[in-house]
Amino acid sequence: VYLGLEKEEIERCELNKEARTSLSQAATFQDQDAVHEIFSELRREDPVAWCPELEGGRGFWSITKYDDIQFVSKNPKLFSSDRVHGGITFETAETRRIRKISRGKEVQEKFKNLNILEAGDSMIQMDPPAHTMHRRMVAPGFSPKRLLNLSPQIRQRCVDILTQISGKGKCEFISSVSAELPIQMLAELFGVSQEERTKLLEWSNVIIGGDDPDMRIDTDHTITALTELYQYAINLHQKRREEPGDDLISMLANTEVEGKLMSMNDYVSAFILLIVAGNETTRNSISGGVLALSQHPEERQKLLEDPLLINNAVDEIIRWVHPVIYMSRTALEDIKLGDKNIKKGDRLVLWYMSGNRDEDKWDDPFSFNVTRNGPRHLSFGYGQHLCIG
Repeated sequence: VYLGLEKEEIERCELNKEARTSLSQAATFQDQDAVHEIFSELRREDPVAWCPELEGGRGFWSITKYDDIQFVSKNPKLFSSDRVHGGITFETAETRRIRKISRGKEVQEKFKNLNILEAGDSMIQMDPPAHTMHRRMVAPGFSPKRLLNLSPQIRQRCVDILTQISGKGKCEFISSVSAELPIQMLAELFGVSQEERTKLLEWSNVIIGGDDPDMRIDTDHTITALTELYQYAINLHQKRREEPGDDLISMLANTEVEGKLMSMNDYVSAFILLIVAGNETTRNSISGGVLALSQHPEERQKLLEDPLLINNAVDEIIRWVHPVIYMSRTALEDIKLGDKNIKKGDRLVLWYMSGNRDEDKWDDPFSFNVTRNGPRHLSFGYGQHLCIG
Protein backbone atom coordinates (compact mmCIF):
# COMPACT_ATOMS: atom_id res chain seq x y z
CA VAL A 1 0.00 0.00 0.00
CA TYR A 2 1.46 3.35 -1.03
CA LEU A 3 -0.49 6.18 0.54
CA GLY A 4 -0.44 9.56 -1.18
CA LEU A 5 1.90 8.55 -4.00
CA GLU A 6 1.79 9.20 -7.71
CA LYS A 7 2.75 6.46 -10.21
CA GLU A 8 6.31 7.71 -10.74
CA GLU A 9 6.80 8.00 -6.99
CA ILE A 10 5.72 4.38 -6.55
CA GLU A 11 8.32 3.32 -9.10
CA ARG A 12 10.99 5.13 -7.10
CA CYS A 13 9.81 3.40 -3.93
CA GLU A 14 10.31 -0.01 -5.52
CA LEU A 15 14.02 0.79 -5.78
CA ASN A 16 15.83 -0.81 -2.86
CA LYS A 17 12.48 -1.83 -1.36
CA GLU A 18 14.11 -4.44 0.87
CA ALA A 19 16.37 -1.84 2.51
CA ARG A 20 13.46 0.55 3.05
CA THR A 21 11.32 -2.17 4.56
CA SER A 22 14.15 -3.16 6.90
CA LEU A 23 13.93 0.23 8.62
CA SER A 24 10.82 -0.98 10.44
CA GLN A 25 12.78 -3.88 11.99
CA ALA A 26 14.74 -3.41 15.22
CA ALA A 27 17.28 -6.07 14.20
CA THR A 28 18.37 -3.89 11.26
CA PHE A 29 19.93 -1.39 13.64
CA GLN A 30 22.37 -3.91 15.09
CA ASP A 31 24.56 -3.16 12.06
CA GLN A 32 25.07 0.59 12.34
CA ASP A 33 27.29 0.82 9.26
CA ALA A 34 24.65 -0.83 7.08
CA VAL A 35 21.92 1.44 8.44
CA HIS A 36 24.01 4.54 7.77
CA GLU A 37 24.52 3.35 4.19
CA ILE A 38 20.74 3.17 3.76
CA PHE A 39 20.29 6.64 5.23
CA SER A 40 23.11 8.11 3.13
CA GLU A 41 21.41 6.84 -0.01
CA LEU A 42 18.04 8.19 1.09
CA ARG A 43 19.45 11.64 1.92
CA ARG A 44 21.10 11.73 -1.48
CA GLU A 45 18.39 10.18 -3.65
CA ASP A 46 15.08 10.35 -1.80
CA PRO A 47 15.12 12.38 1.44
CA VAL A 48 11.35 12.06 1.97
CA ALA A 49 11.02 8.36 1.20
CA TRP A 50 8.06 6.02 1.43
CA CYS A 51 8.94 2.85 3.37
CA PRO A 52 6.80 -0.30 3.48
CA GLU A 53 6.41 -1.88 6.91
CA LEU A 54 6.37 -5.52 7.93
CA GLU A 55 4.18 -7.17 10.58
CA GLY A 56 0.97 -5.67 9.27
CA GLY A 57 2.08 -2.04 9.41
CA ARG A 58 0.77 0.36 6.79
CA GLY A 59 4.07 2.03 5.99
CA PHE A 60 5.56 5.43 6.74
CA TRP A 61 7.57 8.31 5.32
CA SER A 62 11.26 8.31 6.25
CA ILE A 63 12.46 11.87 6.87
CA THR A 64 16.25 11.82 6.71
CA LYS A 65 17.46 15.41 6.17
CA TYR A 66 18.24 17.80 9.03
CA ASP A 67 16.11 20.72 7.80
CA ASP A 68 13.10 18.52 7.04
CA ILE A 69 13.28 16.95 10.50
CA GLN A 70 13.34 20.40 12.07
CA PHE A 71 10.41 21.58 9.95
CA VAL A 72 8.19 18.67 10.96
CA SER A 73 9.26 18.94 14.61
CA LYS A 74 8.41 22.63 14.97
CA ASN A 75 4.97 22.44 13.36
CA PRO A 76 2.64 20.53 15.73
CA LYS A 77 -0.43 21.97 14.00
CA LEU A 78 0.61 20.08 10.87
CA PHE A 79 2.28 17.02 12.40
CA SER A 80 0.95 15.47 15.61
CA SER A 81 2.71 13.61 18.42
CA ASP A 82 -0.56 12.75 20.15
CA ARG A 83 -1.29 9.11 20.90
CA VAL A 84 -4.82 9.44 19.50
CA HIS A 85 -3.22 10.00 16.09
CA GLY A 86 -0.55 7.32 16.46
CA GLY A 87 1.95 8.69 18.97
CA ILE A 88 5.70 8.95 18.55
CA THR A 89 6.77 5.38 17.79
CA PHE A 90 5.80 2.61 15.44
CA GLU A 91 5.21 -0.76 17.01
CA THR A 92 6.87 -4.10 16.42
CA ALA A 93 5.37 -7.41 17.48
CA GLU A 94 7.33 -7.35 20.75
CA THR A 95 6.57 -3.75 21.73
CA ARG A 96 2.93 -4.41 20.88
CA ARG A 97 3.04 -7.35 23.31
CA ILE A 98 4.34 -5.12 26.12
CA ARG A 99 1.66 -2.52 25.45
CA LYS A 100 -1.11 -5.12 25.49
CA ILE A 101 0.16 -6.49 28.80
CA SER A 102 0.30 -3.03 30.38
CA ARG A 103 -3.29 -2.37 29.35
CA GLY A 104 -4.51 -5.91 29.84
CA LYS A 105 -6.82 -7.41 32.44
CA GLU A 106 -4.16 -8.84 34.74
CA VAL A 107 -2.54 -5.45 35.32
CA GLN A 108 -5.66 -3.30 35.12
CA GLU A 109 -7.56 -5.56 37.55
CA LYS A 110 -5.12 -4.52 40.26
CA PHE A 111 -5.90 -0.85 39.63
CA LYS A 112 -9.67 -0.82 39.15
CA ASN A 113 -9.98 2.86 39.96
CA LEU A 114 -7.12 3.86 37.67
CA ASN A 115 -7.21 3.13 33.98
CA ILE A 116 -3.45 3.38 33.89
CA LEU A 117 -1.86 4.01 30.48
CA GLU A 118 -5.28 4.09 28.82
CA ALA A 119 -6.59 7.45 29.98
CA GLY A 120 -3.23 8.82 31.08
CA ASP A 121 -0.48 9.80 28.71
CA SER A 122 2.98 11.27 28.95
CA MET A 123 3.64 14.74 27.63
CA ILE A 124 5.94 13.33 24.95
CA GLN A 125 2.78 12.02 23.27
CA MET A 126 0.78 15.24 23.53
CA ASP A 127 0.29 18.29 21.33
CA PRO A 128 -0.28 21.86 22.54
CA PRO A 129 -2.09 23.05 24.59
CA ALA A 130 -2.09 19.84 26.71
CA HIS A 131 1.65 19.38 26.14
CA THR A 132 2.36 22.96 27.18
CA MET A 133 0.43 22.56 30.44
CA HIS A 134 2.11 19.28 31.40
CA ARG A 135 5.57 20.55 30.50
CA ARG A 136 5.04 23.55 32.78
CA MET A 137 4.40 21.12 35.64
CA VAL A 138 7.69 19.29 35.12
CA ALA A 139 9.95 22.14 33.96
CA PRO A 140 10.83 23.55 37.43
CA GLY A 141 12.57 20.28 38.25
CA PHE A 142 14.99 20.84 35.36
CA SER A 143 15.64 24.58 35.62
CA PRO A 144 19.25 25.68 34.93
CA LYS A 145 19.62 26.77 38.57
CA ARG A 146 18.39 23.44 39.93
CA LEU A 147 20.63 21.44 37.59
CA LEU A 148 23.61 23.64 38.48
CA ASN A 149 22.96 22.97 42.16
CA LEU A 150 23.12 19.24 41.41
CA SER A 151 26.61 19.50 39.89
CA PRO A 152 28.50 18.74 43.13
CA GLN A 153 26.42 15.60 43.74
CA ILE A 154 26.92 14.43 40.16
CA ARG A 155 30.68 14.98 40.34
CA GLN A 156 30.94 13.18 43.67
CA ARG A 157 28.95 10.19 42.42
CA CYS A 158 31.25 10.04 39.37
CA VAL A 159 34.29 10.04 41.66
CA ASP A 160 32.80 7.35 43.90
CA ILE A 161 31.88 5.08 40.98
CA LEU A 162 35.27 5.45 39.28
CA THR A 163 37.07 4.90 42.59
CA GLN A 164 35.23 1.61 43.02
CA ILE A 165 36.45 0.28 39.67
CA SER A 166 39.91 1.86 39.58
CA GLY A 167 41.61 -0.92 41.50
CA LYS A 168 40.05 -3.75 39.53
CA GLY A 169 42.08 -3.39 36.35
CA LYS A 170 39.00 -3.99 34.22
CA CYS A 171 35.23 -3.89 34.56
CA GLU A 172 31.99 -4.43 32.67
CA PHE A 173 31.57 -0.75 31.87
CA ILE A 174 27.83 -0.50 31.23
CA SER A 175 26.66 -2.11 34.46
CA SER A 176 29.48 -0.60 36.54
CA VAL A 177 29.45 2.97 35.22
CA SER A 178 27.13 4.05 32.42
CA ALA A 179 24.00 2.44 33.87
CA GLU A 180 24.95 3.14 37.48
CA LEU A 181 25.50 6.91 37.33
CA PRO A 182 22.17 7.96 35.76
CA ILE A 183 20.11 5.63 37.94
CA GLN A 184 21.85 6.96 41.07
CA MET A 185 21.05 10.52 40.01
CA LEU A 186 17.48 9.56 39.16
CA ALA A 187 16.99 8.23 42.69
CA GLU A 188 18.35 11.52 44.01
CA LEU A 189 16.02 13.57 41.78
CA PHE A 190 13.08 11.47 42.96
CA GLY A 191 14.10 11.85 46.59
CA VAL A 192 14.22 8.10 47.20
CA SER A 193 16.92 5.92 48.76
CA GLN A 194 19.79 4.59 46.68
CA GLU A 195 18.70 1.08 47.67
CA GLU A 196 15.59 1.58 45.54
CA ARG A 197 17.53 2.41 42.39
CA THR A 198 17.86 -1.25 41.32
CA LYS A 199 14.08 -1.46 41.00
CA LEU A 200 13.98 1.75 38.95
CA LEU A 201 16.58 0.27 36.61
CA GLU A 202 14.72 -3.03 36.31
CA TRP A 203 11.43 -1.31 35.48
CA SER A 204 13.13 0.89 32.90
CA ASN A 205 14.63 -2.19 31.22
CA VAL A 206 11.22 -3.88 31.07
CA ILE A 207 9.70 -0.84 29.37
CA ILE A 208 12.43 -0.22 26.79
CA GLY A 209 13.76 -3.75 26.29
CA GLY A 210 10.98 -5.21 24.16
CA ASP A 211 13.03 -5.45 20.96
CA ASP A 212 16.36 -6.33 22.58
CA PRO A 213 17.03 -10.10 22.48
CA ASP A 214 19.39 -9.71 25.46
CA MET A 215 16.56 -8.20 27.53
CA ARG A 216 13.62 -10.27 26.29
CA ILE A 217 11.30 -10.83 29.26
CA ASP A 218 8.49 -13.36 29.61
CA THR A 219 4.89 -12.29 30.10
CA ASP A 220 4.66 -13.19 33.80
CA HIS A 221 7.77 -11.17 34.63
CA THR A 222 6.46 -8.23 32.60
CA ILE A 223 3.12 -8.27 34.43
CA THR A 224 4.86 -8.45 37.81
CA ALA A 225 7.26 -5.62 36.97
CA LEU A 226 4.55 -3.31 35.61
CA THR A 227 2.33 -3.98 38.62
CA GLU A 228 5.19 -3.18 40.99
CA LEU A 229 6.02 -0.04 39.02
CA TYR A 230 2.46 1.30 39.09
CA GLN A 231 2.04 0.59 42.80
CA TYR A 232 5.41 2.17 43.63
CA ALA A 233 4.53 5.32 41.67
CA ILE A 234 1.12 5.60 43.36
CA ASN A 235 2.55 5.08 46.85
CA LEU A 236 5.27 7.65 46.23
CA HIS A 237 2.67 10.15 45.00
CA GLN A 238 0.67 9.69 48.20
CA LYS A 239 3.75 10.21 50.38
CA ARG A 240 4.69 13.42 48.55
CA ARG A 241 1.15 14.75 48.82
CA GLU A 242 1.28 14.21 52.59
CA GLU A 243 4.87 15.36 53.09
CA PRO A 244 6.11 17.35 50.07
CA GLY A 245 9.80 18.03 49.63
CA ASP A 246 11.92 19.73 46.97
CA ASP A 247 12.30 16.60 44.84
CA LEU A 248 10.88 16.01 41.38
CA ILE A 249 8.05 13.72 42.53
CA SER A 250 6.85 16.36 44.99
CA MET A 251 6.67 18.82 42.11
CA LEU A 252 4.65 16.41 39.99
CA ALA A 253 2.30 15.61 42.87
CA ASN A 254 1.72 19.17 44.10
CA THR A 255 2.26 21.65 41.27
CA GLU A 256 -0.91 23.27 39.94
CA VAL A 257 -1.19 24.71 36.45
CA GLU A 258 -4.30 26.71 35.68
CA GLY A 259 -5.66 25.67 39.06
CA LYS A 260 -5.40 21.94 38.40
CA LEU A 261 -3.19 19.19 39.75
CA MET A 262 -1.92 16.51 37.39
CA SER A 263 -4.32 13.55 37.31
CA MET A 264 -3.09 10.25 38.75
CA ASN A 265 -3.17 8.65 35.30
CA ASP A 266 -1.04 11.42 33.81
CA TYR A 267 1.27 11.39 36.84
CA VAL A 268 2.01 7.66 36.45
CA SER A 269 2.71 8.18 32.74
CA ALA A 270 5.03 11.11 33.56
CA PHE A 271 6.77 8.94 36.17
CA ILE A 272 7.39 6.23 33.58
CA LEU A 273 8.68 8.76 31.06
CA LEU A 274 11.14 10.15 33.60
CA ILE A 275 12.44 6.68 34.48
CA VAL A 276 13.10 5.85 30.83
CA ALA A 277 14.29 9.27 29.64
CA GLY A 278 16.44 9.79 32.72
CA ASN A 279 18.12 6.43 32.44
CA GLU A 280 18.22 4.90 28.97
CA THR A 281 19.44 7.84 26.87
CA THR A 282 22.13 8.86 29.37
CA ARG A 283 23.34 5.27 29.65
CA ASN A 284 23.58 5.01 25.86
CA SER A 285 25.41 8.33 25.55
CA ILE A 286 28.02 7.46 28.18
CA SER A 287 28.61 3.98 26.76
CA GLY A 288 28.75 5.20 23.17
CA GLY A 289 31.03 8.07 24.12
CA VAL A 290 33.57 5.83 25.82
CA LEU A 291 33.46 3.45 22.85
CA ALA A 292 34.01 6.33 20.40
CA LEU A 293 36.98 7.65 22.37
CA SER A 294 38.42 4.13 22.52
CA GLN A 295 38.00 3.65 18.77
CA HIS A 296 39.48 7.09 18.02
CA PRO A 297 42.55 7.39 20.29
CA GLU A 298 43.71 10.55 18.52
CA GLU A 299 40.50 12.32 19.59
CA ARG A 300 40.89 11.02 23.13
CA GLN A 301 44.42 12.42 23.18
CA LYS A 302 43.16 15.86 22.09
CA LEU A 303 40.75 15.85 25.01
CA LEU A 304 43.45 14.80 27.47
CA GLU A 305 45.75 17.57 26.23
CA ASP A 306 43.03 20.24 26.29
CA PRO A 307 40.27 19.59 28.85
CA LEU A 308 38.55 22.82 27.73
CA LEU A 309 37.37 20.83 24.71
CA ILE A 310 34.97 18.92 26.95
CA ASN A 311 31.85 20.87 25.92
CA ASN A 312 32.65 20.33 22.24
CA ALA A 313 33.38 16.68 22.94
CA VAL A 314 30.08 16.11 24.74
CA ASP A 315 28.11 17.62 21.84
CA GLU A 316 30.06 15.54 19.35
CA ILE A 317 29.53 12.36 21.37
CA ILE A 318 25.77 12.93 21.47
CA ARG A 319 25.70 13.70 17.73
CA TRP A 320 27.76 10.60 17.03
CA VAL A 321 25.94 8.21 19.37
CA HIS A 322 22.37 9.48 18.65
CA PRO A 323 20.93 7.98 21.87
CA VAL A 324 17.43 8.51 20.47
CA ILE A 325 17.27 7.02 16.98
CA TYR A 326 13.95 8.46 15.86
CA MET A 327 10.56 9.88 16.77
CA SER A 328 7.46 9.81 14.62
CA ARG A 329 4.58 12.13 13.80
CA THR A 330 1.22 11.91 12.01
CA ALA A 331 0.18 14.40 9.33
CA LEU A 332 -2.94 16.34 10.34
CA GLU A 333 -3.61 17.61 6.81
CA ASP A 334 -2.44 17.15 3.24
CA ILE A 335 0.91 18.87 2.77
CA LYS A 336 3.86 18.86 0.38
CA LEU A 337 7.20 18.05 1.97
CA GLY A 338 10.17 18.21 -0.35
CA ASP A 339 8.86 16.79 -3.62
CA LYS A 340 6.36 14.44 -1.96
CA ASN A 341 2.65 14.80 -1.33
CA ILE A 342 1.98 13.81 2.28
CA LYS A 343 -1.64 12.88 2.94
CA LYS A 344 -3.62 13.49 6.12
CA GLY A 345 -3.13 10.48 8.40
CA ASP A 346 0.25 9.47 6.92
CA ARG A 347 2.95 8.53 9.41
CA LEU A 348 6.35 10.26 9.28
CA VAL A 349 9.47 8.91 11.00
CA LEU A 350 12.04 11.56 11.88
CA TRP A 351 15.38 9.76 11.76
CA TYR A 352 17.57 11.74 14.16
CA MET A 353 20.52 9.43 13.53
CA SER A 354 20.32 10.33 9.84
CA GLY A 355 19.87 14.06 10.44
CA ASN A 356 23.00 13.97 12.60
CA ARG A 357 24.99 12.76 9.58
CA ASP A 358 23.56 15.24 7.07
CA GLU A 359 26.38 16.17 4.69
CA ASP A 360 24.76 19.58 4.07
CA LYS A 361 25.15 20.49 7.76
CA TRP A 362 28.51 19.06 8.80
CA ASP A 363 31.86 18.75 7.09
CA ASP A 364 32.87 15.10 7.00
CA PRO A 365 29.94 13.99 9.21
CA PHE A 366 31.18 10.39 9.36
CA SER A 367 34.30 11.37 11.27
CA PHE A 368 34.33 11.63 15.05
CA ASN A 369 35.91 14.99 15.91
CA VAL A 370 35.98 16.47 19.43
CA THR A 371 37.01 19.89 18.04
CA ARG A 372 34.00 20.07 15.73
CA ASN A 373 31.92 23.25 15.58
CA GLY A 374 28.62 22.95 13.77
CA PRO A 375 24.87 23.16 14.18
CA ARG A 376 23.19 21.65 17.20
CA HIS A 377 22.64 17.92 16.90
CA LEU A 378 19.11 16.50 16.71
CA SER A 379 19.58 13.85 19.40
CA PHE A 380 17.48 15.79 21.91
CA GLY A 381 14.72 16.47 19.40
CA TYR A 382 13.61 19.92 18.29
CA GLY A 383 10.74 22.32 18.79
CA GLN A 384 8.25 22.03 21.63
CA HIS A 385 9.38 18.45 22.36
CA LEU A 386 13.04 19.36 22.84
CA CYS A 387 14.33 17.22 25.72
CA ILE A 388 13.46 19.01 28.96
CA GLY A 389 16.49 17.81 30.92
